[in-house]
Amino acid sequence: MKERINTYLDELFPNPKCELNYNTDYELLISIVLSAQTTDKRVNMVTSILFDKYKSLEALKEANLSDLESIIRSIGSFRKKSEYIKEISRILVDEYDSKVPRDHSLLTKLPGVGRKTANVFLAEYYNYPYIGVDTHVERVSKRLGLASKKDDVLKVEKKLEKFFIKEEWAKRHLQLVLFGRYHCKAIKPECDTCKLKDLCKEKRK
Repeated sequence: MKERINTYLDELFPNPKCELNYNTDYELLISIVLSAQTTDKRVNMVTSILFDKYKSLEALKEANLSDLESIIRSIGSFRKKSEYIKEISRILVDEYDSKVPRDHSLLTKLPGVGRKTANVFLAEYYNYPYIGVDTHVERVSKRLGLASKKDDVLKVEKKLEKFFIKEEWAKRHLQLVLFGRYHCKAIKPECDTCKLKDLCKEKRK
C-alpha cells in the first residue's frame, strides 16, 4: 500500500510546487495566512497588488488598515486578515529584525499563524520535515485509509508522519495537496482514472 501510494504520487507530481506566488519569507508567510478559507489563485490575485504597493515589511507595518482591507476584500475574513498583516509585519520588524523565525513555536505565536500555517511555511521555505494538514490533505488521507474519519487534523498529521519517511514529508505534503485539489476533489472526484480507487474508503462509483 505504501509503495503504491508513493509511486502514484510521484507519477502525478514528480516535482510538486507550491502554487502561492512569493519572493521573500514574509511574503510566503502572509500568503499562507491569507489562504485560509480561500483558494491560492485568489490569494495570488490580491498579493500581486499588495506586495507591489507595499514593497517591504516596514511599509506593511505602516500601511493604512482600510487600504489593506480594500486590497484583500475579495478573500474571506478580509478584515481580520488585514489586522494579521499589520501585526505580523510589526512583530517581524520590531522583534525579529524583519526576518521570519525558523522556530515552530515562535511562528505559532504570530497572529493568524496556527500549527498548519507554521508547518506549511517551514516545509515550503526551508524544506524542513513538516506536514501541513489542510482540507485537501485531510480529505485524501481519510479516503485512502491513512487516517480514520473521526481523526482531527493533529491525529491525521501524526499518522501521516508515521506513514511517510521523514525526509520526504515536505514533498508528500505538497503532493497530497495537489492530489486533493485536482484529482481527489471534494466534489466530483476523478475516481474513474484514479489508480488508488480500490483503497478509497468512500467507495465512489
